[in-house]
Amino acid sequence: MSRSRYLSNKQKLQQETGTIFHSWNENRYRIALIYPNTYHQGMSNLGFLTVYQLLNQRDDCLCERFFLPDKDKSVRSHKSDLPLVSLESQHPLTDFDLIAFSISFENDYLNLPLIFNLSGIPFYSAERDSSWPLVLFGGVCAFINPEPLADIVDFIAIGEAEPILPGLLDILLKRSADREDCLGELAMLPGIYVPKFYSPTYAESGEVTHFNPQNGAPAHVTRQFLTDLDQSPSRSFIQTEETEFGQMALTEVSRGCSRGCRFCAAGFVYLPPRERSLDNLLGQVDTGLCQRDRIGLVAAAVSDYANIQELQQGILERDGQISMSSLRLDALTAAEVEILHQGGHKSVAIAPEAGSQRLRNFINKGIDEEQILLSVQILADGGIKNLKLYFIIGFPGEQQSDIDAIITLTENISAIWREAGRKRGVMGSLTLSVNPFIPKPFTPFQWAGMEDEKSLKKKLRFLQAAISRIPNARMNHESTRAATLQTFLSRGDRRIGKLLPQLAAGENLKQLCKKSHLSRDFYVTRERDADELFPWEIIDQRIERGYLWKEYQRAQLEKTTSPCVPDCRRCGVCGEGVSCC
Repeated sequence: MSRSRYLSNKQKLQQETGTIFHSWNENRYRIALIYPNTYHQGMSNLGFLTVYQLLNQRDDCLCERFFLPDKDKSVRSHKSDLPLVSLESQHPLTDFDLIAFSISFENDYLNLPLIFNLSGIPFYSAERDSSWPLVLFGGVCAFINPEPLADIVDFIAIGEAEPILPGLLDILLKRSADREDCLGELAMLPGIYVPKFYSPTYAESGEVTHFNPQNGAPAHVTRQFLTDLDQSPSRSFIQTEETEFGQMALTEVSRGCSRGCRFCAAGFVYLPPRERSLDNLLGQVDTGLCQRDRIGLVAAAVSDYANIQELQQGILERDGQISMSSLRLDALTAAEVEILHQGGHKSVAIAPEAGSQRLRNFINKGIDEEQILLSVQILADGGIKNLKLYFIIGFPGEQQSDIDAIITLTENISAIWREAGRKRGVMGSLTLSVNPFIPKPFTPFQWAGMEDEKSLKKKLRFLQAAISRIPNARMNHESTRAATLQTFLSRGDRRIGKLLPQLAAGENLKQLCKKSHLSRDFYVTRERDADELFPWEIIDQRIERGYLWKEYQRAQLEKTTSPCVPDCRRCGVCGEGVSCC
């Protein structure tokens, strides 16, 4: 290990509080927890920090963190022979019993070949015998679609960590000398998917036709979730300035979302919506304020929390400041904006998602232009200086009039924002973040295809030119190439795993697919048939396929669906088809 990397790790540890160090003795099961991106990204992830805490609070386990090396040309080009080592003790991956990847974004799959390369560990599971550590894949990507990594990892955690970890560790701590016996026992555990025990069959046209379970493995693996969030604290156990949220103590308010936006995978794979009790959250606030002056409230829809006003008041009474990860346009109040302004917020982001009411109905956004403009006015009157707007283009059936509507809505918002700026004597900025629609598994849009890159680029150029003419407004966007790659990875089957090393090396996706006798458009832009079996349906997501199809048909008719009520026993948005309660 180079001295510079050692000093970098040492500096990161010195800036942390809450780090857990365990002695290396034979009695502890050694787990390498990897976030396949940089330290800055990984330490901003609340789920990653929670798993670290859950593992290290056990006396029989030792968990240390690994991250992608900081940007270094020799490392990034695979020319370095320096091993990847843990942050806490500088041990290489080969010293651990289990390598556990926590993956939240599909594009991070491309960092896996580098991590294996730097560790000297064979990339594909078939090349690893019992002398190598077991490899686990977890995180939200694991239970959206695990198949792209099926031939790389040994087993996959389908669902949330809290209900899965106890049974999983009971099996692993037996330290069975026979790898096959261990995997066979794991395959019987709820929420554990062992890909080698499933053999997919493909039609000549490429679609999956059947999964063939072997060794007594269940036909489907059911997603696991924690029913009572109070049973597991989820907050920023380790504090460091070297993260996106270094100035605040994060705490999880709820999981899941009742809104039912048809494009949002997180809104479906985290069902049912669950909330922490107010007493539980205030206890976490007390702990957090011992470390930071600001509490960051984290949830898919923070303002939907049943006791949000009492929680905010409790933080203020403790002389804390408040930051919220998400604001609902139809639930925004002047009092909330005042709290944000008092806490030093100069910028706020809101998500109209679409410019036209037709498309907002199509995606089931549940808001209209009057509500959008009212929320903008509330933010402007409340002293917020800078506003960011999130839009998505490329929804199925999108027309030029829908693109024009983004411009018109932006002009109307800009007029409100400029008037507020004139009154306070300081002109703020208006930023649009415009990104291509990516059809995700386990959403009503899983049957849809992504719009082709050429068409998307044309729309982005048109929007860029129009927005540049609006005073104090600017626009940024994700590259269409990156969006296409994300779609390919999120909707792929296990056949695409063989392409990851070449994609990581920078090879062109379309050309690589052609060389490998695969079709990029088969995975990316193709509209799926109503009865097609999807690769990700090896998972029982606890959502009836028929319900998702019905929502897709309702979208075509531009019909909206009422939000799910969190305490509804059926939890089915429209009252049918969801079996998670």
